[in-house]
Order: sequence, then structure tokens, then C-alpha cells
Amino acid sequence: MIGLASVLDLSRFQFAMTTIFHFFYVPLSIGTALAVAIMETIYVRTKKPLYQRMAKFWGKIFLLSFAVGVVTGIIQEFQFGMNWSNYSRFMGDIFGAPLAIEALLAFFMESTFIGVWMFTWDRFKPAVHVIFIWLTWLGSTLSAIWILAANSFMQHPTGFEINTQTGHVRLTNFMAVVGNPQLWVEFPHVIFAAVMTGGMVVLGMSAFGLLRKNHREFFTKSAKVGAWLALVGSLLTIGAGDMQTRYIINDQPMKFAATEGIYKDTGSPASWQAVALIDTKNKETKASIDIPYLLSILSYHSTTGSVKGMNTINKELHAKYDKKFGKDMNYYVPVKTLFWSFRFMALAGVLSALLAFCALIWSRVKKDTLGDKRWFLWILGICTYLPFVGTTGGWLITELGRYPWVVYGLQTIADAVSPTVTAGQLWFTNIVYLLLFCVLGGVMVFYSRRTLHHGPEEPTASEQKPASAQQHAGEAYQA
Repeated sequence: MIGLASVLDLSRFQFAMTTIFHFFYVPLSIGTALAVAIMETIYVRTKKPLYQRMAKFWGKIFLLSFAVGVVTGIIQEFQFGMNWSNYSRFMGDIFGAPLAIEALLAFFMESTFIGVWMFTWDRFKPAVHVIFIWLTWLGSTLSAIWILAANSFMQHPTGFEINTQTGHVRLTNFMAVVGNPQLWVEFPHVIFAAVMTGGMVVLGMSAFGLLRKNHREFFTKSAKVGAWLALVGSLLTIGAGDMQTRYIINDQPMKFAATEGIYKDTGSPASWQAVALIDTKNKETKASIDIPYLLSILSYHSTTGSVKGMNTINKELHAKYDKKFGKDMNYYVPVKTLFWSFRFMALAGVLSALLAFCALIWSRVKKDTLGDKRWFLWILGICTYLPFVGTTGGWLITELGRYPWVVYGLQTIADAVSPTVTAGQLWFTNIVYLLLFCVLGGVMVFYSRRTLHHGPEEPTASEQKPASAQQHAGEAYQA
């Protein structure tokens, strides 16, 4: 039993490590691709070469994130087959179709048009060339749909039957998998978070560029594009998150109760616990700071309404699944992790919106003072990493919230692990993957920093216009 537990724990750790690290780059590449597409579109419409230089510069960051994301994605797929062979056999018929479409259509489309976009700046007219980056972004977005379709089945199985001979899941209705209600509350949340991530990275890196006092116009314009994306993406992420949260109240009530730290059923109206001291051993919340009515408002958009606690839900799950999985199952999810992950995720979204709004106010045309507020630029620069905190918190909630199942109600995590893998093999691969991820992360940060310090391409002679006498006078006055 000790050896089995060790293998299970190490397999879970490896899945968490590979998934979290890979998901750093998925929203980053989707979000930066959108930012580059918008910049190049502005260039096509305005004919201002500055926006072309912006598209080329931020395109380098996008290409770096895409390259690292591909490598980490390959590692993630490899560990599925190595550590979760029982899961792969159980889910093969379901995963086959969406993942094949993702690889053969979406990823092929994305990778093809990335190459075309990179090497054809001088071969096509701007109005044609910009289509390539939009098709690249569309490919990455479609790729996310098919990946999330597979993940959504794990959260809410639909369109299947159990093969009585093999005991595995058999696909019976592909459209039911694509139309899974879990998918269409999960997908908007992920995509809008990607928009927020791309916007905050462009905004934060532009702030570092402004701190160096070089290329002020370039980085101010870039910061504006990033701020708009971050603001819109943050607000839409919050809205989509509210929609997803209201969905899981009924679909995965244990996950929802854990994010709110609720062990006992609440009354009506229900108060929201902003912070809480949770005792997982005794299954209770010892102390908390409560905001009256807010949980009912967040849950039901009403000032009334109660929420089931984990103790009640645990009894219901035992009554439903004891015949299939036995009475010894533990249906309590990692409460503290979900509780604080939810708060860090929400805080990241709110802070991103607030910072982006301030950046837009201080960079408006009539009173552009963004480059002079060094204290605020430092905050923006540090908060380049803020959306990664939020997206990581979101995935922890998504994946840990369905414990003890890998496929909700059908297969437990313990039943999904490979029967032949050993603890020694897992220790070795965990160390190798961790070192590899550190190297890949270091490469990403190093080359992004190097690209930022090198700065954008210098404008050509035809782009440089002589300054007016008024501009010279203004510069002399400032000196």
C-alpha cells in the first residue's frame, strides 16, 4: 500500500507540474497573438509604420511563447501515456476524436500560418499579410476548444456508454461531447483569461521599456494596446467566471463549497467568507471574516438563497456512489487549496482590470503622463506575472475540484494510474522534467528580457520626419 500510494502521489505531482507549466504558455501565446494581430491591423488601416514595428517586436515574444508551449505540451502528452495508461485506455475512444481534430486541423493551421506570417513580410501586401496572423490566432483558439472538449468530458461526461466487454468508455454521440455544457462555460473563461494574460504581458513589458527611457512613443503605444486588452479581457474573464461558478453550484457542488470553505449548510441569505481559518481535520471553519448577503448574490444573483455544505454533499455522494466505489471513498476535495486559489484567481482579475484602467487614464492623448510615473511603471512591470497567478489558481480549482475522480463519477484517480510504473521511475522523470522546465522557463525569460533590452527596430529614414520648430522649442523649454 505504501508503494502504491507513493506511485500515485508522484504521478499526481508530475501531472500537476507538467500541466501548470504548460498552461503558463497556452494563454500567453493566444493572448500575445491577438495583440500582434490588432497591432498589424492598426498598421494596415492607418499606414503608420510604428504599428508595423510593434507587430514585429511583440511577434518575437509570441513566437518564443509558442515554441516553449509546444515543447511543454509534448512533455505533458508523454507523461499521460507513461503514468496514466489505465486512464488512457479507459478514455481512448473519447479523447481520440477531439485530439485528432486538434492536431490535424487546429494545430496544423496555427503552425502553418505562423511560418507564413514570419517569412512573408515583404512578399505580400499588408492587407493580405495581416490575414496570416489572424488565422494563426484563430488556429490557437480552435486548438483550445478541442483540448477543453476533452477536459470538459472529464468534468461532466456526456455522449457515451460503457463497453460491457472492456469496461471502457465508448463514444456514442460526438455532438454531445462538442455541445457539453461544461465546455461552453469553461471555454470563454479560458479564452478571456488568455486575452487578459497577453494584455498584461504587453503592458508590463512596455512599462519596463518606458523605465529605460528609450523608444517612449513605441512603448507608450504598446502599453495602450496591452492595457485595452487587459481591461477588456479581465472584465470578460470575471463575467465568464461568474457564469462558470453558477454552473458548478449544481454540477459539482463539492468543488463550489470548497472554494467558499463551507462545511455546514448556510442559511438564507448566505454570507461570503472573505478569509477563513479552515480545519480540514475536524471538517469545520473555525473563524472567518464574513460579508453579509454576498454569497447569495454571487451564487444566485439574489439577496436570498442558501448553499449546501461539504458535509451534506459528502453524504449525498456516498449514497450515490457507495455501491460502485465502496464506502471507504473520501469525497472531500483539497479545501484549503481551492479556497485560496479561488481568491488569488479573483484578485488577479480585479487587479489586472484596475491597473489597465489606470494605465489608460494616464496614457490618454491629451495628457500622457504614463512614462513619468516611475512608481506606477514598476508596479506594472512586476504585475507582468500577475495573470499567471490567476490562471494557475483557475486550473488548480478545475483539476483538484473533481477529486477523487479523474473522470467524474466514472473512474477514480487511483484506478487511472499505470500499473507497471515504479516510484523510482517517477522520481527520475520528475527530477528530469523539473530541471527541463527550469531551463525552458529560464530561456523564455532570458530571451524575452534580451528582446526588450534590444528594443524595436529603428525607423527607416522615410519614417523619420523633421521636428517642427514648436517641438524644438518645447524640448528646449523642458531642458
